[in-house]
Amino acid sequence: MAKAKTEALEMIKKLPDDVTTGAIMEQLLFKQQVEKGLQDMAEGRVLTHEELKVRIAR
Repeated sequence: MAKAKTEALEMIKKLPDDVTTGAIMEQLLFKQQVEKGLQDMAEGRVLTHEELKVRIAR
């Protein structure tokens, strides 16, 4: 948990001083989604382009 807090604080420090709370939340959510996607890839939870096209067609 301490690592997540440290990473979030570092990300926030890099934002401009006039950043809104909403923009901070968007950045945190984006970071979370990217991390989830990378974890999914590492654990093999991925679809090929063709598999995705089939799913969308349904």
